[in-house]
Amino acid sequence: MSDITAIAAFKDNYIWCLRQAKSALIVDPGDANAVQHYLQQHELQLEVILITHHHPDHTGGIMELKRLWPKVMVYAPALEQDKIPHADHWLQDNDQLKLSQFDLTFQVLQLSGHTLGHIAYYSAPVLFSGDTLFNAGCGRLFEGTAAQMWQSLSRLLQLPDQTLIYATHEYTLANLEFALWADPDNTELANYQHWCKQQREMQQPTLPTPLAVQRQINPFLRAEDAALQHRWQQSNAVDLFTALRSAKDRF
Repeated sequence: MSDITAIAAFKDNYIWCLRQAKSALIVDPGDANAVQHYLQQHELQLEVILITHHHPDHTGGIMELKRLWPKVMVYAPALEQDKIPHADHWLQDNDQLKLSQFDLTFQVLQLSGHTLGHIAYYSAPVLFSGDTLFNAGCGRLFEGTAAQMWQSLSRLLQLPDQTLIYATHEYTLANLEFALWADPDNTELANYQHWCKQQREMQQPTLPTPLAVQRQINPFLRAEDAALQHRWQQSNAVDLFTALRSAKDRF
């Protein structure tokens, strides 16, 4: 896999840049200026933009980047076609996106929940998860239901342990505070929190994160865990996920 770098934007966004020689692929460019500065700094040519969903902090830079790079191809979710102007190609669940200039093929995964049309891009071991799965957390339910989001997370749980989660926000420390409160018997959490705090103190991202780690420390991925269901007095995964998501919204 080519080099992948986080471009920091706004308060806590990451715009991911995948580099192959002098070609660049950008994921969710909410801020065109941050992207353009990075491209110029590293003498890169912008070839492809991937969009996971329609929220402005993920799409706000598309128009300016297309002005600066007229040949760039923008790929976006078909179910959000009316909300994402300036895209060139519309993607649906299970589409195979072949990008010859990067020698990559991405599988498109429909992940309803945060928004109804949200998609992710998977090319082993990389998953550009947008706002569906975060380090130690998951996205808010702005359009979809808890059941839809749990179905989406369950689909991601089917990916290999070595999958690397490239989420689009640095929410990790806040997510871990909630995780420790929600799942206090989880001995993996304290050690992982210590590592993440060290990363942030050095101004380094806590991403990407292996799916194997998330299976252990992310309460939203552990909704099928019997002990966690018992602690939360829930009898099934959907009900536990619903309770966790509601509690996190109030936390």
